[in-house]
Amino acid sequence: MSDAVDRGITVTEIAAMGEPIDAAHESTAAFVGRALRGPLNTPVLVHTFGGFRRRFGDVWSRSSLGPAVRQFFEHGGKNLYVVRVANDARGAMICLPASGSALVLRTLEPGSTECVRAAVDYDGIDLDNDALFNLTLQRVDPVSRLVIEQEMYRKLSYLEEADSFVADALLTSSLVRVEKPYPSHRPESTTPGNARHGSAYVDHAQDGTDGHELSDYDLVGSRRGSTGIFALDPVDHFDILYLPPPGKGIDPGPAAVLAAERYCRSRGAMLIIDPRAGIEKPGAMVREVREQGYASPNMVSYFPRMALRKDSDAQPRAIGGAIAGLLCKLDRNYGPWHHLDRHGLGLSREFVPAVPVGEEDALILTREGINVILPGEAGKARVAGSTTMARGSEMQRPLTSLSVRRLCLRIVNSIEQATQWAVFEPLDETLAQRIQSQVFAFLSALVDMGAFVSDRIDVQCDAGLCRRSDGNNHDISILISFQPCGCSKPISLSLHQSVEGFRVASTAFAPVNGDCA
Repeated sequence: MSDAVDRGITVTEIAAMGEPIDAAHESTAAFVGRALRGPLNTPVLVHTFGGFRRRFGDVWSRSSLGPAVRQFFEHGGKNLYVVRVANDARGAMICLPASGSALVLRTLEPGSTECVRAAVDYDGIDLDNDALFNLTLQRVDPVSRLVIEQEMYRKLSYLEEADSFVADALLTSSLVRVEKPYPSHRPESTTPGNARHGSAYVDHAQDGTDGHELSDYDLVGSRRGSTGIFALDPVDHFDILYLPPPGKGIDPGPAAVLAAERYCRSRGAMLIIDPRAGIEKPGAMVREVREQGYASPNMVSYFPRMALRKDSDAQPRAIGGAIAGLLCKLDRNYGPWHHLDRHGLGLSREFVPAVPVGEEDALILTREGINVILPGEAGKARVAGSTTMARGSEMQRPLTSLSVRRLCLRIVNSIEQATQWAVFEPLDETLAQRIQSQVFAFLSALVDMGAFVSDRIDVQCDAGLCRRSDGNNHDISILISFQPCGCSKPISLSLHQSVEGFRVASTAFAPVNGDCA
């Protein structure tokens, strides 16, 4: 499913009717942070670190987003949505002279390295027409000066009443917008006087700015404005969310963490939390978690931060990006029902634990829901514990296992997306049988892949008994039961699909396990 939002109208594409549910799709991560350039509050899917650099600029000393992206791909990630956010950043300004006035253009993407240039010519325009002009815009790589993107507009007008008014025409531009006051005359040609062909391009009259350090408000953003983490709303699905430290020595605050956790719960995703900068002892990490009140099955954290093997004097680094990459690699090679502490899933050799963790401290951290970074084979540190931050209640005990939690999320999210077609079909026994067969085939595929303790799975579908009394709407209820590897007892989930949305409820005979989704 994909969503496109335009002027209040949302167009949603749903999975084809009865299409088989993919039991081994590629996991996707999403990072939100600060970058040198690129679109603001727009999720951009990248598949390589080179793709990130081309769109968002190189690694930047004032942001940890670039290093986190590099960690993600170096540790096996394949699909990554990047959302660039900024605090009071400004786009560059271009001024094109217009007989005593000027056509003022402001770049859409703010930042000191955003480089857009413009040219004006009158080719193909009658000599006696002094209102029309042609405009060419180019985005240029700030280092190589190669043209990355170009837009050409023919026969624009500086007159506001004209159909081809320049400010209206550039509303479709992905590079610039026109600023007021509008020009009182046609922009002057930038073509050299002695040249018959080609144009001289006008660069910035004022460079853009990168703004200030990010705050929690910038990271969280606004649902109404589709900013911050809510810029991910149009994304069909992602499995992992990570907020890299927004600045040197600055970590996301509790407000950002809790808002991101709530968002992950609503989207069926896991949130990766770095240990706060300056925490160098296991006891301090435990106290931090308890004081902040972090206790969610949708959160995963680790301890300690990592030092560079070749530069032991450098400040310990957050490796949330590497953890995200390893989780995606785990899903692809083994399945989310396995633990991260496996052969072939070690961290890069350049990283070593900044703080040694003893066996007793490792047990305490794991009980508190913190995964522990320990020395591993061939000089590669490993992630031990396989735990979420769900703690403090008997009800959440099954959710402390990271593999169990992520398998439940995989199952619930896959069924939600694959059965949306059913809410538009007539309610009858045939529909119930089709859904039941579709879901049973999906769970059977997971049985064959070794996701469950045994092949004892159960699927039931009610496609009619939950009809509302007013007859205007209904739920399609799907009851599933399975026992994940690493779980001491079966899990039963009741899924409800309707035109109003999807929800998960506890079942009558297994209420304790209902929170597993």
